Amino acid sequence: MRHRRNTTKLQRTAAHRRSLLANLACSLIEHGRIRTTLAKAKALRPVAEKMITLGKRGDLHARRQAVAFLRQKETAKKLFDVVAPLSADRPGGYCRITKLGPRMTDAAPMAIIEWVDQPAEAEVVDAEEAVAEEPVVAEEPVAEEPKPAKKAAKKAAKKAKADAE
Repeated sequence: MRHRRNTTKLQRTAAHRRSLLANLACSLIEHGRIRTTLAKAKALRPVAEKMITLGKRGDLHARRQAVAFLRQKETAKKLFDVVAPLSADRPGGYCRITKLGPRMTDAAPMAIIEWVDQPAEAEVVDAEEAVAEEPVVAEEPVAEEPKPAKKAAKKAAKKAKADAE
C-alpha cells in the first residue's frame, strides 16, 4: 500500500527523476511558463514552489540549496533576483497548471505550468524543445511544376520511349 507516499515516479529511477525535475524547474524559472505533460507538471509544482520559498528566504544557505538542486548558477541567480521578489507578498500557491488537450502524437494529456506572478516577458516554451534549441534556417521554397505539366511530361517520355522501340 502507498499510504502517505507523495512521490510520483514518472516511470524513472530516482536519479533520473531528480534530474528531470531540476531541468524542468530551470526551464520554468528561465522562461516563466512551459508546456509539458500533465503528470510532469503536477510533479514539478511542489519542487517549483519550494524553489520560490528558498528565493523568498534569500539568505546564503537558501542560495546554496537552490544551486545544489538546480545545478545552474545563472538560473538560481534569476530565481533570487527576478522571480521570487514578484511573489514576496503571496503566502503560497506560486504556480498555475492549465490543462490543454491531448498531444497529437501519443495522446498524452498536456498542460502549461506557469508562475501566478510572472515576469512580463514570459512565453510558452515546449519543455522538450527548451533543452536543445537550435536556430532554424529557412530554406527557399522549391517551385514545383503544375500537375498537368508533370502528366504531360510523363506522357511525352512514354511516347518517346515507345517510338524508340
